[in-house]
Amino acid sequence: MSLTAQQEDDTRRELKANFDKAQVTVHEAATALGTTDEYIEQLMRLEPDRLEDTWILKNYLIEKVTAAGKEVTPFTALGGDYHVIWFLNADYIDGKRILKR
Repeated sequence: MSLTAQQEDDTRRELKANFDKAQVTVHEAATALGTTDEYIEQLMRLEPDRLEDTWILKNYLIEKVTAAGKEVTPFTALGGDYHVIWFLNADYIDGKRILKR
């Protein structure tokens, strides 16, 4: 499944909004997720090597925004239960680690 241009723009904005609310740096996110600063920035541009990596970042940001006591900016295209989306590897997402260095 691919996103429309509008969905991509919306998702980039939603990622950025939640990143700002999460009160973490790119480096902190990269370290927590086991990847590089450059790859986090690549994900923020919606240029993942694996589709699941964007979901891992999304879930991480939701956890951080919630922990900061702020309201999560909803994700419109990255919604639903990824466990039932046939083309996503739910076990990989559940691992909360990005296998990109």
